[in-house]
Amino acid sequence: MLIDCHNHIGADLLFYLHGDFPYAQQLVDMTHMGGALGITHWVVFPFVSYAALDVTKFRKGEIADGPGLESVPYAFENRRLLEECQRLFPEVGEKTLPFVMVDPMRHTDAQAAELLKLRSEFRFHGIKIQSTILQADIKRLMNEGRVFLDLAREWDVPFLIHSSVAPDDLWAQAHDILDIAEANPDIRFCAAHSCRFDKECLDRVQALPNAWFDNSAHCIHCDCVLKEMPNIAPPARRFDSDYSDPARVIADLAAAYPDKFMWGSDSPFYSYAAQLGGKVVKLISTYEREMAALHASPADVVRRIAATNTLKYLKLPDESILA
Repeated sequence: MLIDCHNHIGADLLFYLHGDFPYAQQLVDMTHMGGALGITHWVVFPFVSYAALDVTKFRKGEIADGPGLESVPYAFENRRLLEECQRLFPEVGEKTLPFVMVDPMRHTDAQAAELLKLRSEFRFHGIKIQSTILQADIKRLMNEGRVFLDLAREWDVPFLIHSSVAPDDLWAQAHDILDIAEANPDIRFCAAHSCRFDKECLDRVQALPNAWFDNSAHCIHCDCVLKEMPNIAPPARRFDSDYSDPARVIADLAAAYPDKFMWGSDSPFYSYAAQLGGKVVKLISTYEREMAALHASPADVVRRIAATNTLKYLKLPDESILA
């Protein structure tokens, strides 16, 4: 068994209309490509922008509340994902572990009502948040978004939350995510992207019994270190490793945090390209490169970070669905 714990399915109108990459991924294509590399199961969730936002602003890369094509954040996107996995392509979807996406700030009660409907029709195993693109402060999860904490507690499902350490990211700071995890010890949390290699945050994940981290988009994050980009923890706070060798970084993280590290590709966001400030930014990897970095570690390490730890985090009520 090899679980990829971080994957997007569907389409992102914001990325497409603004000219950014990637902007779409199909379930069948993802499983075909990843399956050929040895992946057996995928945690999946929608892309980030949603049709209840004002899509007319997307051409300028702006986020604004609707009116949009829909009225409730992620109501369409979550249903579309679950129908693709469990009705359109169940023979492929049985290999997926879907998470629903939520916006922690906007129309949260209406979102919760839609999630209750979905829960009566489909299986899903967690809640995903990407608050940076939505410009929705993750701390709102403790206020307007508390209903999602209540549902996670009732359903015994975890959160997977995009994390940042960039000073200009006001919405998804890793330390804020860990504050929320500490305040809710009966709910499981994963901070994505290795907390951008911030050792203080990684050590805090290690100390919290209900926290994990994933290394999604690992190879381009290592590239960001070499390029000295501001989205990565500065040297004084950075986990010590050889970032010219992504496989070495995986091995070092797995040794330092043996029970808290989950492997994920972030497909298709293992690559990213956009025009930012008049300049083209390209960070390019492949599924093959992500897998090669993983498989450079011994088989027992691979099994631990790509199955054992992930299953403990998921806490599936019936693991026979993985058979």
